[in-house]
Amino acid sequence: MKSGYKLAAALLWFTQLGLSVVSPLLIFIFGSVWLRDKTGAGEWLVAVGVALGVIGAIGGLISSLKSMARLSGSGKKQENKDSFNEHE
Repeated sequence: MKSGYKLAAALLWFTQLGLSVVSPLLIFIFGSVWLRDKTGAGEWLVAVGVALGVIGAIGGLISSLKSMARLSGSGKKQENKDSFNEHE
């Protein structure tokens, strides 16, 4: 039963990772294409939308990976028992 729970949790995290990477990219691209068509602006607007989408996707990827590392416990810092500021 525990392996089924771990599998479901992993599937949930992979789904969230995919959404946090793909969503900003799609929103910025489709938004910039819609805005270009609505206003008649040039293709530079779509290029800016793609650039902002990529930046958002990278930010989502980094955020999700940090969150996964924190929850898995691999990002824990080891405590240093010897310290210069410790007094008896």
